[in-house]
Amino acid sequence: MSHPTPSPAAPGRIAATIPVTDVDRSLEFYRRFLGLEATFVNGQPVGFAIVRNGPAELHLTLVKQHRPAAHNVAHVLVDDATGLYEAMDAAGVRIVKGLRDADYGLRGFVFCDPDGNRIDVGQALS
Repeated sequence: MSHPTPSPAAPGRIAATIPVTDVDRSLEFYRRFLGLEATFVNGQPVGFAIVRNGPAELHLTLVKQHRPAAHNVAHVLVDDATGLYEAMDAAGVRIVKGLRDADYGLRGFVFCDPDGNRIDVGQALS
């Protein structure tokens, strides 16, 4: 595979934007399960928020008539997929694909946030 010539406008950061119907509820969900803390909020009531944990970042945007997609909208790598899966399962979070080890070297699962957005979780198997 050849490598493309770097663009002078190469991005320094890319973050998924997740549409939500209740920003406060989503802030609590992502804080509770992924440790993502709000680093920026905008609007009164809040219509947009940036949540981060280290290099991981999501943008939450208010879309009152949001209808979730049938595909994954983000992928997150974690250190303990089993622990996260168990915590989410115990809390009643909707699990779309159960915990499994894939032949491409990841243990993972897929969950839905409170608005039905599908998030794929992976942990590198060593």
